[in-house]
Order: sequence, then structure tokens, then C-alpha cells
Amino acid sequence: MISIKNIIFISLVIVSGNVFGQTLTIDSTKIEKVPVESEVIHSPKRATIYSAVLPGLGQAYNKKYWKIPIIYAGFGTIGYFIGWNNGFYKTYKVAYSDLTDGNPDTNSHLDLEASQYYDLDNPTDYNNFKSGLSKQSEYYRRNRDLLIISMIGFYGLNIIDASVDAHLFDFDISEDLTMNWQPAVQTFEKQLVYGANFTFKF
Repeated sequence: MISIKNIIFISLVIVSGNVFGQTLTIDSTKIEKVPVESEVIHSPKRATIYSAVLPGLGQAYNKKYWKIPIIYAGFGTIGYFIGWNNGFYKTYKVAYSDLTDGNPDTNSHLDLEASQYYDLDNPTDYNNFKSGLSKQSEYYRRNRDLLIISMIGFYGLNIIDASVDAHLFDFDISEDLTMNWQPAVQTFEKQLVYGANFTFKF
């Protein structure tokens, strides 16, 4: 006859054997969490830097290729008028210098068409012509400087445009963003009320 002590002892042996017979397996595979920032594929910062380094490159990065010819046409137009005004500025500046230096061998002012309307031996005409040369020189210099400022502003506008386009690159403008409406009839205090139902889809 098996005693209760023997039954308890045998039970403990069986349980102990099961416990020690189990093996613990540790998975050493390392799970790396992908940073949220790496999920952002289109970078406004990158578009801004690209346009700052080379105008139009940010627009190409944003896939707005049609803007690139406009940008370079703008730079080309402003650059042309900078050179045009600078050329007249130098012409009138040299003419003024030749008129006032007292050297008869320097007479580029006589090449100007306006010089034929003045008698430079007459003090009044001489002063009027000199004043005209000074004003013309200052006029073209001011225009040139304003155009240089415009060139810098256009360069900044190119950078801003690339940055804004990059921020809106992933903006959803699909047909799902719609608002629909339809007539509706509802009952209010046992009377029919006519109205409209508006449905917004995001």
C-alpha cells in the first residue's frame, strides 16, 4: 500500500523533473525602431538648400520643372538690363570726366548725340551740358543698383518658392477632398421642413 508521503514525494519528483527539463530560449535578434524623421521622403530643407546653391534645382527636386525656364528667364532679363544701364552709366561718367578734366585730347563727350545741341564755348551751354551728363550718369547708376537689388530679391524668391512647394508637396489635393450637397426633407413638429444636406469628404 502506497502511503500519502510516498505519493507526495513522487509528485514532487515528477514536477521537479518537468521544471528542470524545460529550456529557456532567448531570441537575440535586435529590433531597431525606425526613426519617424526617416519616414519623411520629401524634405523642405533639402529643397531650400538646393535652390540656394543653384537656382531652379529646388524646383527640379519638387518636380516643378516648368518653373525652371521662368526662373532663368527672370535672371536673364534682370541681368541684361543691369548690363544695359551699367553701359550707359560708364559712358556718361567718362564723358563727364573728359569734359571737366581740361585735357583737349580726352573728348569722348563729343561722341554723344546731345553735344551737337550745345555750344561748349558758351559758359551757360557748358554748365547745362555738364549738369546733363551728371544727371544722366546718376540716373543709370541708380537704375543699375536697383536692378542688382531686384536680382537679389528674385534669388530669394526662388528659394522661398522651392521651400513652400516642398512643404505642400505631400498635401492631398485629390478628388476625395470634396463637399457634396443635396436637397432634404425632414419632419419637425408634424410639418415638413425643406433644407439641404452637406457632406464633407476628407
